[in-house]
Amino acid sequence: MTRTFSGIKPTGHLTLGNYLGAMRRWAEVDQHRTDALFCVVDLHALTVEHDPARVRRLTRQAATLMLAAGLDPELCTVFVQSHVDEHARLSYLLECTATDGELRRMIQYKEKGARAQAEGQSVRLSLLTYPVLMAADILAYSADEVPVGDDQRQHVELTRDLAVRFNQRYGHTFTVPKATHPPVAARVMDLQDPGSKMGKSHASTAGIVYLLDDADLVRKKVMRAVTDSGTDVVLDREERPGVANLLDVLAACSGGDPAGLAATYTSYGALKKDTAEAVVEVLEPIRKRHAEFAADQAYVDEVLKRGALRAREMARPLVDRAYRAIGLLPPA
Repeated sequence: MTRTFSGIKPTGHLTLGNYLGAMRRWAEVDQHRTDALFCVVDLHALTVEHDPARVRRLTRQAATLMLAAGLDPELCTVFVQSHVDEHARLSYLLECTATDGELRRMIQYKEKGARAQAEGQSVRLSLLTYPVLMAADILAYSADEVPVGDDQRQHVELTRDLAVRFNQRYGHTFTVPKATHPPVAARVMDLQDPGSKMGKSHASTAGIVYLLDDADLVRKKVMRAVTDSGTDVVLDREERPGVANLLDVLAACSGGDPAGLAATYTSYGALKKDTAEAVVEVLEPIRKRHAEFAADQAYVDEVLKRGALRAREMARPLVDRAYRAIGLLPPA
């Protein structure tokens, strides 16, 4: 069976973009057709300034929301990255395979590094090397497919390059994975800034719909979404990105086609109203299931414990083999 791996960073509260761009596909498609592993990649949250207590809280919340979104621990493996030592073990071997130039070309390193410097913060070495840890996350499980958004495509390409290079130098060890992308709403944009992705850690939250926002707040945010000059509703991602974003969200929530939906509207108000109601309808069952799981944290803890055990059993033999291949002496 094809194996998939994907993860989500606990750097903020999960958003509509996280659900439409990744989590829904995990629940509706990937866990049914593949041997799937889904991970809260908490080690990646340490690459920037952070509050330790908040990282722990958001890690638990992310795991609970993954279950609320429909991940079934009987069908897939749900776990926390730091609970499986093989991620960090393999990451160092891949650091010894990657080059400085490759990592400095990563777009996210350039953007986040520049932002940190502008805010007067030092840039942590882990911000440079974390794509290697991401590669380790994937390669440790011999994943064939990695469901990711467009912004992570470059990291999967690095993962492929490192796997090929390691295999050529030290003998075939790793499966070379490929990125997969959902067809609609892979990149949901900020409702107030349609040129930016709807991110978990933005300073302004006015244009971000969080999975745990109540219905009234969702409606308020969507109805206040930035549109564009003009009044006719057309799908033009370059000239009218605000309207295009609303059409993408409505299509993703209702199962329609953005271009086809555009032809059915004569005003921005009607488009916003229908989009808001479609988002509310999608998020309401997730909020209810989250409340149920949050009230039974012992169950969530048990899921994560069993998931980490299963993940460790998958990863350890391969990582041990990589240690031997690269030249390290096995323990007695």
